[in-house]
Amino acid sequence: MNSTVSPDYSGQPRAQAQQSLAELSARYKSNPNDRDIAINFAAALRAQGQSGQAVAVLEVSMARYPNDVEISVAYAKALTAEGRFEQGLAVMDRSIRPDAPDWNALSVKGAILDQMGRSDEARQLYSQALALAPGEASVEANFGLSFAMTNDLTSAEQHLRRAVSMRGATSQIRQNLALVLGLQGRFDECRAIYAAELPPDQVEANMAYVRSLLTQQNRWDAIPQG
Repeated sequence: MNSTVSPDYSGQPRAQAQQSLAELSARYKSNPNDRDIAINFAAALRAQGQSGQAVAVLEVSMARYPNDVEISVAYAKALTAEGRFEQGLAVMDRSIRPDAPDWNALSVKGAILDQMGRSDEARQLYSQALALAPGEASVEANFGLSFAMTNDLTSAEQHLRRAVSMRGATSQIRQNLALVLGLQGRFDECRAIYAAELPPDQVEANMAYVRSLLTQQNRWDAIPQG
């Protein structure tokens, strides 16, 4: 089955992300029945840390489009951002057809399992997703983050480097590569990637964040997965 990935609001510079959210909020208020607007609005809300409102928006959309896989994927992402992993997993399980699985749904289910500490199961799903959609950046990136979450930074870098060269590579994927490089102490490479993606004040904030993560045990808990 074909699938798409919602726009990369999480990787936008702060001012741009806020503008995107304001524009989508206005569009959603004028046309709440539009599925694409609802998906994009929810993604922009999640990027601004408003996952509770994203859940609310998508609960309405789920009622309108109960069999829409992309709505279900977006809803599962919002639930996961709220820490409601079991609910997100149940949504994905209902959405994935064994005879014709959707690659994006498999990848998102994998990301949920990773956040539940079930990395082996997650990686099996990423492999299935890549078999269905070879060269899909979001899946390769999730594969990389899976290894990062188990502190295998070398494997994480390999997958993320592949991801940034693929179609659909987003700013967030490039920034996650920067993060993995920074956590290996490769600060110059890390800074160079951030500088190509973000304004100077955010570059400095991200570099400070990378250094702070070096001393934290559960440092991957807040890293976005697709």
